[in-house]
Amino acid sequence: MAEKKSGIDQKLIRDLANILNDTDLTEIEVEQDDLRIRVSRNGTPMMMPQQMQGYAYQAPAAPAAAPAAAAPAAPAGRDLTNAVTAPMVGTVYLSPAPGSRAFVEVGQMVKEGQTLLIIEAMKTMNQIPSPKSGKVVEIVIDDASPVEYGEPLVIIE
Repeated sequence: MAEKKSGIDQKLIRDLANILNDTDLTEIEVEQDDLRIRVSRNGTPMMMPQQMQGYAYQAPAAPAAAPAAAAPAAPAGRDLTNAVTAPMVGTVYLSPAPGSRAFVEVGQMVKEGQTLLIIEAMKTMNQIPSPKSGKVVEIVIDDASPVEYGEPLVIIE
């Protein structure tokens, strides 16, 4: 998708649907610039047993019809204007390995592109870089916590 097209790229949607079929996923979402496409198939979301360790999972009662851009609500009194949000669903890890030092700490200055944390999704560790330089004001999420797309992770000012 080197050039921007007006309308929907049907080939991209077909390719994503084929990925769903080839990998037995129930949903896939891609985002590029201001375009976001989510392709899903009917079915109940499933979690692998190793993903369930450490927290309780409650399946939704009915398929969600919420808009794709909806993000979890901010706790009362918390300004999330400068929050770095989760670009994917997964499990957050604040350090590169259990027992090792965290990537960042509150009060630390970070540079654009510096790794803030890792999100594990489908047994792949995805480094989440800082979108800008600044000071880490708050780490909103706990280590080894599940996160949803768009959920605030770290606040940088």
